[in-house]
Amino acid sequence: MSEAIGAVQLDDANDVALADKLTNGREQMISELRKLIVGQEEVIEQVLLSLFVGGNSLLIGVPGLAKTLLIHSIAQVVDLNFSRIQFTPDLMPSDITGTDIIQEDADTGQRSMVFAPGPIFSNIVLADEINRTPPKTQAALLEAMQEHRVTVQGRTYTLEEPFYVFATQNPIELEGTYPLPEAQLDRFMFEIAINHLNEEDELEVIRSTTGNQKPEFSHAVTGPDLLAFQELVRRVPVSESVLRYAVGLVRLTRPDSPGDVPDFVKKWIAYGASPRAAQYLVLGSKARALTEGRYHVTFEDIQALAHPVLRHRILTNFHAESEGKTTSALVDMLLEQAPIPSSGM
Repeated sequence: MSEAIGAVQLDDANDVALADKLTNGREQMISELRKLIVGQEEVIEQVLLSLFVGGNSLLIGVPGLAKTLLIHSIAQVVDLNFSRIQFTPDLMPSDITGTDIIQEDADTGQRSMVFAPGPIFSNIVLADEINRTPPKTQAALLEAMQEHRVTVQGRTYTLEEPFYVFATQNPIELEGTYPLPEAQLDRFMFEIAINHLNEEDELEVIRSTTGNQKPEFSHAVTGPDLLAFQELVRRVPVSESVLRYAVGLVRLTRPDSPGDVPDFVKKWIAYGASPRAAQYLVLGSKARALTEGRYHVTFEDIQALAHPVLRHRILTNFHAESEGKTTSALVDMLLEQAPIPSSGM
């Protein structure tokens, strides 16, 4: 499933040089991560695409698969401030955003309210086991994730750029958990699934983690580089037909969408993906194209990112659950039926 699209050059030599820096920087970042992280190529690719786009991502996996280690290592590789917030049932919103405290001036003895920033004031924030805290506390992340700022006691504080939220979730532990609201799930660019390694990779993990491993990272890519990459990604051209394909794929997830919606969508999907899904499909595909040394987006880019972009945005109904239809299976079916627009459109 592809369309012949000629490579479209970026505007000037500076853009081309920056694109080369992104491609080389990605390879160097992967090389640095390999000092600690074994396997998980697809996971690493999607995390790096999140960085290059400026999106937040949700990592789903059972305990012990190095979710926390991966994000912490990313922060070290790009030399950014890192905060880990352990989400628990008693965590309060102020524990995330910070709060006003009374502070006394040592010279005058006068007392005043001073804002004490919370752990959200960092470049990379890891919301560990995000579904173990009630929705009121989960909502403390919403403004930060969308607008890169927080409001406390009527005052708004801007977060330092670049800013990312990576959250982890355990798919097998349901006791004492609170499902994330759809509005918050929609703010995550990707749902990144982390699975067990193959035998050889797991053997290498055990070998390396039971010794005296203390790697030092070099900083091939920095925070300012990531901000420049994010701007570059948005300048990558996309053909009209590829845009139509991305939008059409997202619209097919909606059972009430006008047009020829597949019967299985009406049967198994309660609510489909929002326009934000198409935005992230296109942005992620632009970043993917650059990492592969291309200055144009193909249908294959859209298809490669359909699962991490769509599976957490599709809400299945009782019929799907009773028949064992997962959102991943539904995305597969959508990809089979989504029409490819002609190049003349």
